Amino acid sequence: MRHLLALTCLLASPALAQLPEPVAQLPGAGRPVDVEAYRERRARLSERVGDGIVLVPAAARRDMEAHVLQDGDFRQDDYFFYLTGVETPEAWLLMVAVGGATQSATLYLPPTNPHAVRWTGLQLGPGPDAERLTGIERVAPLDLDSLDRAVMVATMRSAAPLYTVMYAGTTDNERVRRWMTSGRDVRNVVPLMDSLRVVKDALGLTALRTAVDITTEAVMAAMRAVRPGMYERQLEAVIEYTFRDRGADRLGFPSIVGSGPNSVILHYDVNRRQMEAGDLVVMDVGAEYGQYTADVSRTIPVTGRFTERQKAIYDLVLGTQQAVIKAVKPGMTVGDLERLARQYMSEHSGALCGPQSCTRHFVHGLSHWLGMRVHDVGDYRMPLEPGMVLTIEPGIYLSDENLGVRIEDDILVTEHGAEVLSAGVPRTTEDIERLIQSAVQPQATGSR
Repeated sequence: MRHLLALTCLLASPALAQLPEPVAQLPGAGRPVDVEAYRERRARLSERVGDGIVLVPAAARRDMEAHVLQDGDFRQDDYFFYLTGVETPEAWLLMVAVGGATQSATLYLPPTNPHAVRWTGLQLGPGPDAERLTGIERVAPLDLDSLDRAVMVATMRSAAPLYTVMYAGTTDNERVRRWMTSGRDVRNVVPLMDSLRVVKDALGLTALRTAVDITTEAVMAAMRAVRPGMYERQLEAVIEYTFRDRGADRLGFPSIVGSGPNSVILHYDVNRRQMEAGDLVVMDVGAEYGQYTADVSRTIPVTGRFTERQKAIYDLVLGTQQAVIKAVKPGMTVGDLERLARQYMSEHSGALCGPQSCTRHFVHGLSHWLGMRVHDVGDYRMPLEPGMVLTIEPGIYLSDENLGVRIEDDILVTEHGAEVLSAGVPRTTEDIERLIQSAVQPQATGSR
């Protein structure tokens, strides 16, 4: 059995409740972490690097004076978290790979600052406890001059390239920028790490399934709560309360709750309109757990009953989605699935959207990769492989009728097809109506 230890994280999820009690726990911790799984991730990266030095910075806290921080002042850098599971800001990971194996790994952590603890709480600091809790063989106090020397010594000893994280924002880091212009052989580690992230390992799938399960509960809670007279923000509150109540760390992205005329606005997230009888409401939401996010959309009738027109459009979108999900298998590409979706919708549109196909009202892409970000890393030209996770989300948006329908599910590619991770959320009009009408709640009147 893998050795499970605790790092400084948030409350444990019900999906992880079956795990053994952590051997050790830092103040403020609560979530057991599989340190062996992170060690395996570092080993897989070393295999891709071959011979090289890998340097990955953690994220820094944002400045409360300079930024708007409703979503918190810190979220760990995805690449750093992927390799360590550590949520300490301004840390660094230095790895040396030789012959495709990890020769050494050093985690540099800022020393504990008693003054900062009063403001932000106790963070994981350097010392023997950190080595035991992270599974990284060496944890050193962060001194940037010492880090520079360690990188210089490592590159001089092996004459191997230096791999570091280069993407929008990280090149603002003074040290990354300095090494990029130093004359050394500096390479971008991002493509190598993206090739790992796009195919989910067991650790990533566990976190992603938990995020999807939490989101499933939240969308179903919203279905039970919806009533004419409610404001969109009240439905949003039901969803986001459920996220936090079930253990989500944060939102994966701003919640979209668009009713009536707002149902045709793709990324509407103001959520201020009062919902009326006869409206459809598009909910596009996702909880984040363990730095993995879900992304689920459902379109529901505010009154609990679809009109005939709404049902006809909804069923066309659903039929399109079902045809695509059935076609998902290794070897297909996202482009293949996109063409299939538009072909199905065109062939089954009839006169629903006038003399032209409804595909002209399907105004966004069918799919995107899903993982540590809602639009996760990956090349859309690559063939699907088992372990990849993507969304399937056809939609039709009829602005003249204030009628928008989007149905989105999170799909895991398997050896022989697909698993719908979000299958627990009702999708058919009959099941949606049944769930809404089963809720016994007083009529909501809304409030300003």
